[in-house]
Amino acid sequence: MARFTRLQVLNTIVETGLVPVFYHNDLEVAKKIAQAVAEGGARTVEFTNRGDFAPWVFKDLSEYLNKANPNIILGVGSVVDAPTAALYIASGANFVVGPILNPEVARLCNRRKIAYSPGCGSASEIAQAEELGVEIVKVFPGDSVGGPDFVKAILGPCPWTRIMPTGGVETTKESISAWFKAGTTAAGIGSNLIKKEWIAAGNYEAITAKTAEVLAWIREARQGK
Repeated sequence: MARFTRLQVLNTIVETGLVPVFYHNDLEVAKKIAQAVAEGGARTVEFTNRGDFAPWVFKDLSEYLNKANPNIILGVGSVVDAPTAALYIASGANFVVGPILNPEVARLCNRRKIAYSPGCGSASEIAQAEELGVEIVKVFPGDSVGGPDFVKAILGPCPWTRIMPTGGVETTKESISAWFKAGTTAAGIGSNLIKKEWIAAGNYEAITAKTAEVLAWIREARQGK
């Protein structure tokens, strides 16, 4: 069962502007990654449903964070169907993210008051997601659908839309500035933030430092509007 309300989750995503995204099949490594981004200032973490036994790793990670760092809001990503969403919600997922829009997942999440951010790549998909109760729409893949210009174009006729691009957001000041000055609400960042070479080397301090740097750039971009 989710420990955080949907409103708490959504407000935290809006306030911080960053959702670190990762998957690892080793629980101990997953713990260290989650702690590393938290130490850098991140409040939300998305663990993706991408490997064998991923739900079991997620369950153990959820139980660990509940005790070790209860301020971290843990959610699940790469969810494409309602049964999978239900499994993760039962294991403590506080939000659900997917690469596609699935109305069944939206209805399930609404029923349980869980934040849902489906992947959308057009104005029509975004509108459909909002009709299904989605507050923050994931734009995916962010670079392929048009980058920051896509966000700016959508917000012209639909200024109420909240967009979280994933895929194509670089961990550079230029990229962060471009996305957020275009009107991005938050960014989901995976391998550009949580680099494989850092994990392999056990360099979790680098992940913490980069997380803090990205959050600083987000704040700076927002103030510069």
